[in-house]
Amino acid sequence: MSPPRLKVVLTRRLPDAVETRMRELFDAELNLTDRPMDRAALEHAVSYADVLSPTITDTIDADLIDKAGPRLKMIANFGAGVDHIDIDAAVAKGLIVTNTPGVLTEDTADLAMSLILAVSRRIVEGAQVMQEGRFGGWTPTWMTGRKLWGKRLGIVGMGRIGQSLARRAKAFGMQVHYHNRKPVPDMIAEELGATWWDDLDQMLQRMDVISLNCPATKETHHLLSADRLARLQPHAILINTARGELIDEAALAEVVATRRIAGVGLDVFENEPAVHPGLIGHANVVLLPHLGSATIEARQDMGDRVIANIMTYARGHRPPDRVIPAML
Repeated sequence: MSPPRLKVVLTRRLPDAVETRMRELFDAELNLTDRPMDRAALEHAVSYADVLSPTITDTIDADLIDKAGPRLKMIANFGAGVDHIDIDAAVAKGLIVTNTPGVLTEDTADLAMSLILAVSRRIVEGAQVMQEGRFGGWTPTWMTGRKLWGKRLGIVGMGRIGQSLARRAKAFGMQVHYHNRKPVPDMIAEELGATWWDDLDQMLQRMDVISLNCPATKETHHLLSADRLARLQPHAILINTARGELIDEAALAEVVATRRIAGVGLDVFENEPAVHPGLIGHANVVLLPHLGSATIEARQDMGDRVIANIMTYARGHRPPDRVIPAML
């Protein structure tokens, strides 16, 4: 007799192929409505599941973990970021936590580069002019943006995504600078022609474009505070495809309102899905609905990694993408 299949609860709807495979391998409970689970539903799920597979829309805090039933052994996150999960509490409870790193690197770097282009060349603003039938013909001084060639890009967080963005920026002729806890290996720095800054404040005030590509932690909350935002040059462009909590959104809205920044491109928000009202309605602010990993390929790959992690655990081995506090 084969052993009973693991009870796996999915908190959101995943690609059809992923859900189908989940049903084949596990006793998988799907969320066909694709509405985020409320607190009561999450508490119910952890009371009987063997594995919970949450997403960024779910808050898996210490209180929820404390309410978990004896069957819960694993939290298999659908996504690379785990700042919505209390890893310390999970480990203390004896739970295994996994994520899906690497599979969304190139897609997120694509989007960051797209936002740099969109803001600097006023692409969204120009497209809206065409859609509204307001194009009256070419003129020498209308809708002028800024070229990227030769501009300085400051990357905050030189991990996988930061390095992939740097490669794209180099192809556009940008000069790559970065702030990280420590320098990247010499081979990578030479490939990218990248300059390391150990002092973030010094880098910020010298860059033409700033891109945030670091994780959200207690140390990086409001990394771009009102004080740091004030250090940006008035012609600078700020891009965030990482986590909304990295920026003091109210302070950024004030900087935009007082025209102390040339442009902003955001794919993530501090109180997502809410957006600070002071950031809406400005021609030089491009806002996207968290599209960083929104490609068919990335979402399929993320699901495949979730399945691989659960299957590895089910077979009695260490999941390849296990997350422990020392990694954060």
